[in-house]
Amino acid sequence: MKITSTRYSDTAFNLATFILRLGGGSLMLVNHGIMKVNHFGQMSNSFMNPFHIGSSATLGLVIFAEVFCSALIILGLFTRWVCIPLIIEMAFAFVKAHHMSYSPPPSGGELPLLFLTIFLTLLFTGPGQVSVDRLIGK
Repeated sequence: MKITSTRYSDTAFNLATFILRLGGGSLMLVNHGIMKVNHFGQMSNSFMNPFHIGSSATLGLVIFAEVFCSALIILGLFTRWVCIPLIIEMAFAFVKAHHMSYSPPPSGGELPLLFLTIFLTLLFTGPGQVSVDRLIGK
């Protein structure tokens, strides 16, 4: 691989999607999803409620996206479908929780935008060849 070349190979593309899936999914799962599962009782009454379904229900949906969907993204299983809840969550996090602020974490919306970019990219590219989706022929 020549670093100055503008060409790319299918192998490089598939490796890049694998790294994107593994990195984005793992960071979301470990740093955000598991933390919310561990602190569900403390967070359930004060979590934001943009859909007016209750704080606990909203937190449950966020945990579903951050744990279940992220795990499936890591595996590369139903990748495009499970990106959708995470895209919706990150869009709401940026607009509602971070008030469209571009300042760096912890108060700004830079992190939700980064995750939004990762999951939008995976929605459009798919999981790549190194995935369970490829093995089952989806």
